[in-house]
Amino acid sequence: MKQSEIINLSAAELQVKLTELRKAYMDLKSTHAISPIANPLQVRSARRAVARVATELTKRELQ
Repeated sequence: MKQSEIINLSAAELQVKLTELRKAYMDLKSTHAISPIANPLQVRSARRAVARVATELTKRELQ
C-alpha cells in the first residue's frame, strides 16, 4: 500500500486497514515459521505496510 493511498483514507478506514494488515502480517509470519514461503520479502513488505498505516494514524492523532 502506497503512502498516497493511505493519506486519502479516513481515520476509521485506517483503523480497519490496520487491523487487516496486522492479521495478514501475523499469518505470513506464522506460515513462514512453519515452512518457508516462496517469497520471504512478503513478510518485510507486510511489516512496512503496518508501520505506514500506524504512523499515519499517530500523525493524525497528534494534529
